[in-house]
Amino acid sequence: MGDATSLAHSEVISGLASDVRGRLVRPEDEAYDSARKVYNADINRKPLAIVQCADVADVIRSVRFASEQNLPVAVRGGGHSVPGFGVCDDGLVIDLCRLKGIRVDPAKRTVRVEGGCTWGDVDHATHVFGLATPGGLISTTGVGGLTTGGGFGYLTRRYGLACDNLLSADVITADGQLRTASSTENTDLFWAIRGGSGNFGILTSLEFRLYPVSTVYAGPILYPLEKAGEALRHFGDFMATAPRELSAFFAFLIVPPGPAFPEALHRKTLCGVVCSYCGDPAHGDAVTRPLREFGPPLFTHTGPMPYPVLQSIFDPLLPPGLHHYWKGDFVREISDPYIAEHRKHGPSIPTVNSAMHIYPMDGAVHDVAADATAFGYRDVKFVHVIAAVTSDSKALPGHRDWVRAYFQALHPLSAGGAYVNFLMEEGDERIARSFSGNYARLAAIKAKYDADNFFHVNQNVKPAGA
Repeated sequence: MGDATSLAHSEVISGLASDVRGRLVRPEDEAYDSARKVYNADINRKPLAIVQCADVADVIRSVRFASEQNLPVAVRGGGHSVPGFGVCDDGLVIDLCRLKGIRVDPAKRTVRVEGGCTWGDVDHATHVFGLATPGGLISTTGVGGLTTGGGFGYLTRRYGLACDNLLSADVITADGQLRTASSTENTDLFWAIRGGSGNFGILTSLEFRLYPVSTVYAGPILYPLEKAGEALRHFGDFMATAPRELSAFFAFLIVPPGPAFPEALHRKTLCGVVCSYCGDPAHGDAVTRPLREFGPPLFTHTGPMPYPVLQSIFDPLLPPGLHHYWKGDFVREISDPYIAEHRKHGPSIPTVNSAMHIYPMDGAVHDVAADATAFGYRDVKFVHVIAAVTSDSKALPGHRDWVRAYFQALHPLSAGGAYVNFLMEEGDERIARSFSGNYARLAAIKAKYDADNFFHVNQNVKPAGA
């Protein structure tokens, strides 16, 4: 955008300040640099303004303003998007950070969550009632972004994805209208926001189903690197018959230095499993015993813990402000060739913050038909992510090479598409494959609610006919 155009927009944006009750942050403001930052420090975009909305009316006014002024729009919930979709260059950021209201109905076992909430906020509010709903694995993740991408976590094998437990949502669509999406209202929109990414509007409120989850039996089990192939095969065999209450993910990792781990293991590259059992914690020891007896492990630290503790256990390792590069895929089986590639590439994990994780995607996920929601990969058993994460921006290009080589070795063994919340900016074909057989329907719904592709700073579905 040219200087003259930017100046003109800047003058017009001044008028928006009097039209919203929230805070309008502009480049000349002291708070600008902190307000434009997102989770991934590798993202350095400079919007014309950031509206920290005080209420839904501010969101509506911001959408209408950006549409009238033909400004690009980025929507920020938790700001956790690794591709940086919570910020844009030369446009308007609609920031939901002040929309933090949560109301739990313990009798109906539901929770109503505003669009600026993180999963840590939700867990805090529901745990006092002994209730929870499937969320992510980092408590700082935004609720809206995770849910619209599908949303899996420790409770998914038992209770499904976050999008499977979404009962309704208030959505500000591209025309600046507030619409309720549910199984009885705007049902096509409701279908699309459950896995269709941020393409269809701004979710200012989300209602979820809750379950009786309070204390889980959980923790890490670490194996020597030379056992990686056997450990991964054992993990796959174990998960094939594990009860739905048991979730576990396999990882290559560098042991973080700290009191949680023996000093002799600090900064050593190992493989391992992080498990979580959401049934009766008294049964957790028996259910996880096959994982704890294999190897034998170098380190085991499993036991009962409050569910919010499990949800936040990785937060210190992955704070905002690190540089990220991720790639991932869905996988139908843990085959011998798949294991061989992991043995080759996994031990080269570059930093203590980096990871290769393989998460289960079976159980309750398979109970839902592939066309019941926009999240279409209902026949896979696993999803993996290869993530290079570092505090050193100069080191990131070399770490990207590790991610890309690892991904290229595994991709021919994958189901073809990726979990959209693990995608970086990888092109239209990759996006279409990641929505599987639901892409054409998504494009048609996009054309109905956003024919001009107003909401395009996302894993973008082009409107049909565009």
